[in-house]
Amino acid sequence: MTTQNRLFYGDNLDVLRKNIKDETVDLCYIDPPFNSKRNYNQIYNNIGTEDKAQAQAFTDTWTWNSIATEGFDDITNNKNGIFTKQSINLILGLETILGKGSLFAYLVSMTQRIAEIYRVLKPTGSFYLHCDPTASHYLKLVLDAVFCAKGGEFRNEISWCYRGAGYPKKDFGRRHDTIFRYSKSKNFTFNLDEVREEYAQATKDRFSHYIGNKRGKSDFGTQSLHPLGKQPDDWWEIQPIAPSAKERLGYPTQKPEKLLEKIIKASSNEGDTILDAYCGCGTTIAVAERLNRNWIGIDITYQSISLILKRLMDTFGEDFTKDLVDKNTQEIIRPASLILYGVPKDFESAVALANKKDDRLRKEFEKWIILTYSNNRAIINDKKGGDGGIDGTAFIVDYDDKQEQVFKQVIFSVKSNKNLTPSVVRDLYGTVTREKAVMGFLLTLYPMPNLVKEAGKYENYYNKMFGHNYPKISVISVQEVLDGKQMYLPTSVSVLKKAERKTKGGLKDIFD
Repeated sequence: MTTQNRLFYGDNLDVLRKNIKDETVDLCYIDPPFNSKRNYNQIYNNIGTEDKAQAQAFTDTWTWNSIATEGFDDITNNKNGIFTKQSINLILGLETILGKGSLFAYLVSMTQRIAEIYRVLKPTGSFYLHCDPTASHYLKLVLDAVFCAKGGEFRNEISWCYRGAGYPKKDFGRRHDTIFRYSKSKNFTFNLDEVREEYAQATKDRFSHYIGNKRGKSDFGTQSLHPLGKQPDDWWEIQPIAPSAKERLGYPTQKPEKLLEKIIKASSNEGDTILDAYCGCGTTIAVAERLNRNWIGIDITYQSISLILKRLMDTFGEDFTKDLVDKNTQEIIRPASLILYGVPKDFESAVALANKKDDRLRKEFEKWIILTYSNNRAIINDKKGGDGGIDGTAFIVDYDDKQEQVFKQVIFSVKSNKNLTPSVVRDLYGTVTREKAVMGFLLTLYPMPNLVKEAGKYENYYNKMFGHNYPKISVISVQEVLDGKQMYLPTSVSVLKKAERKTKGGLKDIFD
């Protein structure tokens, strides 16, 4: 594939508006996050007794705040002329019904983004929105107000059906998600033969004479049985990824590749451009790459971006995300297969990330520097406030006094202040001692020679397995990380599973 793909780290609304041109996308699939485990009536009635600490801990939990207010004004004032009259009236009506609370904030956010997705779709483009029953009925109204009001069409409500363990005592078992399918016009891509399903063996045995026989007549009527299989219904039985499956990466809402493969094959062709504006762990773009499509991925959290980059390297090779450079001339021989946007590449952009005012992004600087420095071998502490001085943790392997293998904890603390005193080093040492960790890393936005000097006062940690000493406390600045410095702990434990190695057009599992 000659066209470079694009992966954006940032708010998808900003990315869509600033970076994606009109009518350039053939297919968009999104699986927008929504914290559906919260009590639905509480969301609907806006009782106001929500756990504020929990609400702040997740970027997939909406509250009515300044961002929601700006979105409401954006839609109702329609300064850019992108919203239909139906969308504006719908939002005004929902305000009266729902009030300014979590659910309404969510629907305002989705209306803004769905309108932008409609804009970037080609006239022949298709859109799939994946959701659960928590807000699907409201989202259907939003979709109709955007698509149908401009000549688009609702095509299917697909039920993704699956089995699962455990049943509620006073409800029917919840065993499906909803996927709404829309086209931007009456002229759209739909490759039926690419997604036909195999006939049941009983059907093949009973009607084998009629398969492919255009003149034959069977119990199905005068229409012949297609040799490639039967036409899929609007309910798809595809099992979720099993806990032990090699496909599983540990991402909580990861969808099976088989599901995305069906969508991409049905509604796009090789060389088309696929957009996923909430790309999570990267299933859509990994499948699009394997099926020889171009792709655009967007996600607001660096944990997702780092996981996607690792997944692409594991799947398609180490050079997939890197330019191949001539060692002598330093010229690029072969560019990377993707362009990465939004990730800090210099000190100024790191400062900008650290100073984001959007509450959803307050911890993104911490995530970026911890995951970059640790080479994705750390676990982020997502709790905002009251984190006990721990922004991330990692684990290394060592021997205990009995020469038995044990895991020992490493702690990360991030500071973006300009003027720091040696007390922050002493505080980190106290946290390391309290948590019975073996090492602590203090990652700072600005160079801090005074803190480096203070850290040198503490003893080393001796790793018995490798017979090597490591500083008990280390201080590393952003510029050092930008220059390529990474945590070197040969016994560190990977917290991400390795993706399956695959070839274009198919799967090739090279791992045991």
